[in-house]
Amino acid sequence: MGKHAPISYQPRLLGSQEAATYLGVSETTLRALEIPRRIMGGRKLFDRLDLDRYASELPYEGDKANADEVDLCDQHFGLKR
Repeated sequence: MGKHAPISYQPRLLGSQEAATYLGVSETTLRALEIPRRIMGGRKLFDRLDLDRYASELPYEGDKANADEVDLCDQHFGLKR
């Protein structure tokens, strides 16, 4: 048996690789985002709740009120419109 028992749910605190996968971005992109990290035993971990909050605050494509924000978001991720 391994060091940890397998779990069937997403842990709340995630390393950078897991957090990037959770958001669907690269680790390089994740590090460029202004998402706070928590410190536990010297490890810097992303809180899944902070990742959810960040994703929920992103503007929707086609929302005219947020068109400038969408353009900035696209530019940040290297996308052209």
